[in-house]
Amino acid sequence: MVSFNGWIDGLTATLIIISSVSFGLISLYKSVKLKAKLLSVAGIAMIFVGFLWLGPTVDLFMVLSTGTNLNPIPLYSLLSYLWVAPALIFAIYLGGELIFPKRKWILVGIFIALGVIFEYFLWFHTTESFTWNLANPGEDLIDASFVRLHPTFLMVAVFLVATLVLLGIGFFIKAKQATGELRRKFFYLGFGFTLFVVCGALDSIIPPGITIGFVRVAMATFALWMYLGLKT
Repeated sequence: MVSFNGWIDGLTATLIIISSVSFGLISLYKSVKLKAKLLSVAGIAMIFVGFLWLGPTVDLFMVLSTGTNLNPIPLYSLLSYLWVAPALIFAIYLGGELIFPKRKWILVGIFIALGVIFEYFLWFHTTESFTWNLANPGEDLIDASFVRLHPTFLMVAVFLVATLVLLGIGFFIKAKQATGELRRKFFYLGFGFTLFVVCGALDSIIPPGITIGFVRVAMATFALWMYLGLKT
């Protein structure tokens, strides 16, 4: 039987995936219908961001269906963090197109290179990158934590700071410079990316429980803000 904390952990992670995939697919559909390239980029980014919570989601359904947790345990971290690089690259492309169009490909190129390095450490140094806690197997879900000062953790920290500065603050600055409907859309995008950074950082340090539930419910609105910022 899944524990109380396990339900909160798994269901809120599932909520984020459902929200992100739903708005992502809606964005992709509308992008094809309206021939809006940036909406398709945003849709793909939303889906990849949602998949960052695939680990606890899959672990929940494993416990429900088999009574056992994901095995081997490092698979939990791989399922969650393999999406970091693609999510970041599509988000940077989106931000570059709207905020730094002349430097867009420079930024994308830099983060593609960093993403490849990150994926290397994630896949080939998984056990050195994380610690895992599972107090009650078959009841609780796996709780993964980064090993501080390991390159995998340091790169995630850099990615979060870059997202906050380039996309969160960047879109807020664009909102301040714009007026009317455009100002509101830039604000939505800035708020969405800032929310992602704050919730993502809190999610990595707060243990499973009621508090993480509130953080993830807030994170589940990320895709909505993205959609509102780009829909036409």
